[in-house]
Amino acid sequence: MAKDAPVSEDLARKFASEKETPYTRWVRAEGLDIVSSFYVPDLHAVELKPWARRGGRGVFLNHDASRSSNDCYVCEIPPGKELAPQRQLYEEMIYVLDGRGSTSVWNDAGKRTTFEWKAGAMFAIPLNTWHQHFNGSGTQPARYVAVTNAPVIINAFGDLNFVFNTQYDFKGRFNGEPDYFANKGEQKGLLLDTNFVADAINLPLISAKERGAGGSHIRFSMAKGHMNSHISQFGVGRYKKAHAHGPGAHVIIMTGEGYTLMWPEGEEPKHYEWKEGSMIVPPNAWFHQHFNTGTTPARYLAFKAEGVSIRNAQGVPKAWISRRVGGDQIDYADESAKVRQWFRDALAKKGLEPRMDEAYEAELAELPETVTR
Repeated sequence: MAKDAPVSEDLARKFASEKETPYTRWVRAEGLDIVSSFYVPDLHAVELKPWARRGGRGVFLNHDASRSSNDCYVCEIPPGKELAPQRQLYEEMIYVLDGRGSTSVWNDAGKRTTFEWKAGAMFAIPLNTWHQHFNGSGTQPARYVAVTNAPVIINAFGDLNFVFNTQYDFKGRFNGEPDYFANKGEQKGLLLDTNFVADAINLPLISAKERGAGGSHIRFSMAKGHMNSHISQFGVGRYKKAHAHGPGAHVIIMTGEGYTLMWPEGEEPKHYEWKEGSMIVPPNAWFHQHFNTGTTPARYLAFKAEGVSIRNAQGVPKAWISRRVGGDQIDYADESAKVRQWFRDALAKKGLEPRMDEAYEAELAELPETVTR
């Protein structure tokens, strides 16, 4: 957890009127909890409360900077039921955790499309469209996790009627196209331009050696929005390079088991175990590093706001660039010796060994020589 940095009651009283925001007041008015969380062991089992307005159950899982960037919530649809229709002027990305069902999306012009989903699917809600989620099972609940930029929009306008009831169709984003949520897309480098992925767990990825250990990666542009997401995978006995970026990247484990180290610069790493369904949310500017200690490849999905990805002049996220040349990624050659020892120890407990020698050697062949920061 990030340090809470407590102060005197006298200083706290001076800022008491600024503690709440239109966003936090809205969540509490919905009857839901706001859980401050950088680590959720199991999204499948996180406790939910009745969400009367929507007709389901939910909880908000906010990070250290959710007052000013993005948020996360988990929602469950009861068996044989549906959530109430909603529209909103903020963006939303969804990953289905459990169950199966369908979603209808429509605009004021009457253009409507409906698509089906199951666990492992991901999609985005087009801006300000009406949408409604239906549970396709009469016996089992359906559960999803969503990341939105609601804090920015609700705090900016402070008018819930405007945020949720503005009659305006962004036809450039959605105009009732019958194949809008078809399981397809155009690949542009690492970026897949799509609105729906039916099976994100088995989606083919692209080699991304820059992130280390022979990993693979794919990025998404969904519903023509400005929030972004990506999927990364790395093999058995391997781990990724440590890096840092802005707040609000929600890392959802899709397959595998392992752990993540997180730490602010200059402090000792903190250790977080994960499995399928866990979520890691690195605090602002904390370094974090993911390790696979299981017997299968590990894959995760990261939902985030664009502001997380600080980029260089060429448009490359600095989290992909070596600290030796001004980026925010730590090369294997520069990491603490403890990192490798901890990894060896964790694997040994399961009768496994690291498979990192090739990655170390490949990096040395291309390692920048001059440290500039």
